[in-house]
Amino acid sequence: MIAEIRLQNFRSYSDNTFMFKPGVNIIVGPNTSGKTNLLEAILVVSSGQSYRAKDQQLISRNKEWSRIDCLLTDQTSRTVKLFIDITPNKKYEINKKPIKRLTITNTLPLVLFEPEHLLLLSGRPELRREYLDGLLEKTVIGYSKLRRQYKRAVSQRNVLLKNEHQKHKEIFPWNIRISELGGQIMRLRSNLVLHINDNLNVLYREISKSKTDVKFMYQSKWDSSSYESQLLKELESSISFDRVRGYTSAGPHREDVLATFDDKPSQNTASRGEIRTLILALKILELKIIEEARGVAPMLLLDDVFSELDAKRRKALTEHLSSYQSFITTTDADLVLQNFAKTNNIITLK
Repeated sequence: MIAEIRLQNFRSYSDNTFMFKPGVNIIVGPNTSGKTNLLEAILVVSSGQSYRAKDQQLISRNKEWSRIDCLLTDQTSRTVKLFIDITPNKKYEINKKPIKRLTITNTLPLVLFEPEHLLLLSGRPELRREYLDGLLEKTVIGYSKLRRQYKRAVSQRNVLLKNEHQKHKEIFPWNIRISELGGQIMRLRSNLVLHINDNLNVLYREISKSKTDVKFMYQSKWDSSSYESQLLKELESSISFDRVRGYTSAGPHREDVLATFDDKPSQNTASRGEIRTLILALKILELKIIEEARGVAPMLLLDDVFSELDAKRRKALTEHLSSYQSFITTTDADLVLQNFAKTNNIITLK
């Protein structure tokens, strides 16, 4: 858990220090006061990256560098330094020891809940793929590398497809590579969806006080047992069509997740309240899945989402927050305070 954070030349902060408590930390202030910037700094120092900006955009305007210093409750220190050189670069330190890259073994586990996540079920398929991949990166050692390798393989095949002079024998090795890596990604995603389904229905019914059956379904053209061979066959047979399209049309990067309510697709039947309840249940499950995998309770970051939930859903969320350090941004402190005991920390920004 984070006890203190200092921001220098980070976004709207020139040199500011904030103290946090192990429980609920409420960051209150008007729009443009820096609430989300502070939440973003917690995310960067914990995981190494922002959810909404490139590294160079995190450095204050007209500054050459930015720095985040973080002290944890166990007295461990963490530092992230950002520099604008010929190419932007980023440096990490944990207990003053340089670290090249933050991996699953040295990140601080956390769950982010921000307004765009409310579009998870109705938005673009990449939002749902990103949800699964993001959770796998936090819980499965090596998944980040696997994902990078797959993206590179698809990118390389796409480059070859756009060159009409490239022959099949030059594309074939990338078809094999994409099939091998794609099979690994598909199985990990499918297993995660099965794990989510083990707990989703009970939690959804608890929050909604209904008897509706909800389910997540990973949508793939092929079964996991024959995925590699089937994908390879598809990649081989679709080369001519993919050349016309200019991209690789099959693989995990084109697959989706379907949510159903009583076996009917959410897009066709679910109300706005039902969808928000399901997304809230998914976020609560995300906390528990990460805690189970990492052996430590993750932090919860709520960026201007609390007011988007009605009283019933706010109550359900707060009932599951007691064992997690939470950071909640809001323009209305009273709205948040009435849902918690008096033991919370209020940070007021102007």
